Order: sequence, then structure tokens, then C-alpha cells
Amino acid sequence: MRKTAALALAVVVIAKASPAGAAPVPDGPGKGLLPTYIGGPATPRALAGKPVPANPHMGAVGLSSMHADSYASDTYPFNGPLGRKPKVVSEAKGGGLPGLCSTVTFAKRTGLIVAQCTKGQTFTLRLIDPRTLQDLATYELPPRPSTVQAVFSGSLDKVLTDTSGGAYYYLDPQDRAVVADSAFHVRRFAHEKGADGQWRFKVTDDWDLNGQLPHDCATWTNPWPKGECDPITAVGPDWGGLIWWITRNGRVGTLNPKSGAVKKIQFKGEGIQNSFAAAEDGVSVVSDHALYRLVAGQDGTPQVTWRKTYDRGSGRKPGQIDQGSGTTPTFFGDKYVAITDNADDRMHVIVRRRGDGELVCQIPVFRSGASATDNSLIGYGNSLFAENNYGYRNFFELPPGGSNAGGVSRVDVNPGGKGCRTVWESGEHSPSTVAKASVTAGLVYLYVKEPRKDLIDAWYLTAVDAHTGRTVFKVLTGTGKWFDNNWAPITLGPDGTAYVGVVGGLVAVRDQA
Repeated sequence: MRKTAALALAVVVIAKASPAGAAPVPDGPGKGLLPTYIGGPATPRALAGKPVPANPHMGAVGLSSMHADSYASDTYPFNGPLGRKPKVVSEAKGGGLPGLCSTVTFAKRTGLIVAQCTKGQTFTLRLIDPRTLQDLATYELPPRPSTVQAVFSGSLDKVLTDTSGGAYYYLDPQDRAVVADSAFHVRRFAHEKGADGQWRFKVTDDWDLNGQLPHDCATWTNPWPKGECDPITAVGPDWGGLIWWITRNGRVGTLNPKSGAVKKIQFKGEGIQNSFAAAEDGVSVVSDHALYRLVAGQDGTPQVTWRKTYDRGSGRKPGQIDQGSGTTPTFFGDKYVAITDNADDRMHVIVRRRGDGELVCQIPVFRSGASATDNSLIGYGNSLFAENNYGYRNFFELPPGGSNAGGVSRVDVNPGGKGCRTVWESGEHSPSTVAKASVTAGLVYLYVKEPRKDLIDAWYLTAVDAHTGRTVFKVLTGTGKWFDNNWAPITLGPDGTAYVGVVGGLVAVRDQA
């Protein structure tokens, strides 16, 4: 697109938004011409496998992070919607400006949603009523330097490929949100109701990492700094209670929440764009060159126990935000860890033993010349589910009626860990969502947009049978650009509701029977 057009859109995206309202996300054209429900109700049939272990320093499994748990399994130990008279509820940011919720979590004590969403030029913590989707409290986080870069360069890609700012946060066992912001602070936020009956966020802990990381970042008065800017992209706890953090430029560190001590290392010449996973015996991080297993030394310093390179391809594909694996590592099954590579012809699902890094399998998925993903694999039991994002860049560049190459695959590790096999392939088009699965229902949830010659942008929450790959039902959430989820996740709530962060706000799909 022309630079002037990109600049104009960047200005719109980062303009100051007014507080969130209760009005629904506005539809684009064509909604009345589409079926609102396709298929029929699902009959739950649970997935085989052992439950995902609970990290003692994270909130409940399924409630506490973008990828559902410390293993980054993207699975939930409860049902999502089963397609029984489904109802769609949505809300829009005030003024109709984009308000994408990147992470949705659930406080076990209060039952409220804690979400991290865009709000104008900043990221915002939101405390949300799960039924009405109305805000009960908000807390603005510092603006990202990439916003400044987008305006002065005219490239919206600067913003849309930036994963820093607080999206990869987690809830701890006390329902406190642990967030790393763009000002190089790691903070813990509790939420509480005051004497006036109003809910509010309260900062209970604040660790300043400015002295630990390069922070010569773009500002409105200095848009082109000469030094390095390396904000934190993700935080998460290990089984011992240390808070691990990673940065875009390949730094990996720990923060001791009791002493405040910080220790770090750097993967020289490598970048990290995704989050990480933590298990009982270590942490897994994937850079744009290699997959790592790390443990904390006695003083908390991260130590690499093994490093395995993968085929990173010859460049960034349409359907990824950088060159390299688009996945957060996923722990699953009998001590396996999985990612995808970025091989030029066909992307591979790669499974290794998490203890020693031994290769279990490397299996190609999707069509030749049209395979890429920038979303975490779903992992449970001995099964993995991969989504093809090839062809999707961002909500602005997706043409009316257009979609991506499409495809979803289930890959299973063979008994005894002797290689892998493809169990089924689905042709559904799920352009960019972080797909999720319900273990108890045996369903994989996608956010689907089929290519249409009538140019209608129709978005459906779609349930696929995890056992067979058969599409069970689809629920129309809305039409038009506002319903594009632009890399945001599907999140299942403990009451069976599915939440989808979309450009216009937050959408909920729940059963009525």
C-alpha cells in the first residue's frame, strides 16, 4: 500500500480512544444474507491423555494465560460452547476505534475477566463482567515505542509485528496479573472493590528493569534514537517461583520476586517473538534460529541445557510476523515439546523429548508452497493440532471476501515415541486466531473466514471434532473488518463461553440450552 495510506491508518489506530462502551461491535455489509448457524450441537467426547499439571506459581489451569496454562497447551479442562442454541454477545470500544483484546484470563476468586487489550496508543488492563462484557475497572499501561515508529515511518507493520507491551502476562494463584510493560517494569496487579463499591486495579509489586535492559526507545520527541531498545515481550513463572522474562532481541532472564534479584543471558544474533513454556523440569524458549531448554542456576541465572536449530527458511512468509518458528513451544504427552519450523516448501511440526532434545519426529503439514503458522500448537495427550495461517498478514491487508490458504491438521506421536503420523486434515480457513481445544468436549475451536466471491467478510466461531476432523457447527459472530481477530486468541471461560478478541472489541459465544 502507499505510504500515505499506511500513515493515515496508523494515525487512526493509535488515536486516543474513549472508554469502552456497551454497544455491540458494528457489522459490515451482508449479515442478513448469511446463515447464522451451521451444523448441529456437539456430543462431548473427551480427549485421551493425562491432565495438564498445575504450576504452583500460576493460577488455575485454563484460566491464567493466553495459552491456557504453564505448558502452553492451549487446552481447557472444561467444555466450551456445544452449539446448543448459541447466542452471540459483543461490545465495542467507544468511538468505534479498534480495541483488540490480546489475552483474556479469569480470576477464580471473583469470577471476573482480567484482560489485556489495545486502547488507542496504549495497552490497557481491563476488569470485565463476563456476562455483560462491560468494564468494571481499567488501568492504562505505557505506550509502545513501535507506535511512534509506525507514525514516523508510515508502516503499520511496526505495530502489528510487535509482541511487547504486556500481552503475554499471567495470573498468579492470588489472581494478580503479572505484567511486563513497555517502560521496562514488571508489575503485579490485584483487583479489589473499594469502600465506594467500585472495582479498581492496585499495583502490589513493581520491579524496575531499566538498569538491566537497553532502553533507548523511540519517543514522540526522539523518534529515531541511535541506541538499542529491547522491551520485554513475555513473562511467566517456573515451578520454583522465579519469574522468567524474554525480550525481542534474544535476552532471557529471571526475576526473584522475593529478593528482586535479576539474572540474564542473551542469544546473540537471535530474536524471540513468541512466548515460552514452563514445566516441572525446565523452561522452553524458541528463537528465530533454535529451540532451547533452560533451567535456573543456583543464583537464578538461566542455563541452556540443550539447543536445537531448525529450518528457518529463506524469509518471512505471509502468515508470520517474523522469519522463524511462529509457535510458542508446547509441552505435551510423555515429556515432549513441540514447535513448527519455517521451511520454504512445507512447514514441519517438530517434536523433541524435552529432557535431552532428542528428535521424535519432523513431519510436513499443509500444501506445498502454502504453509505457515504464527500461532501456538494445541497439545494434549499424544496429539498436536496445527493451524495454517499462510496468506494472512493483518486485518488491513485482507481483501473483502478474501481469506488465507487454510487448513488444520492433527498430528499424533506414535506409541512408544517412535515417530509421528498425520491423523486428519481439515480444510477450514482460520486465518490468524490462537485456536483452542476443550479436553472434556473433544472439540477444537477455530475462528473461520471462508473466501467468498460476493466480497462479504463473514466470521464464524467454528467447532471441529478433535477425533475425526469433522466440522460440527459454526456460529456467525459478525461481518466486516471489525470482526477480524488479527492474531488474538479464542479463550474458553469456565462457564462454557468462548471469547474472541476482535478488532472492534470482545465477542462472546455461549449456549442457551
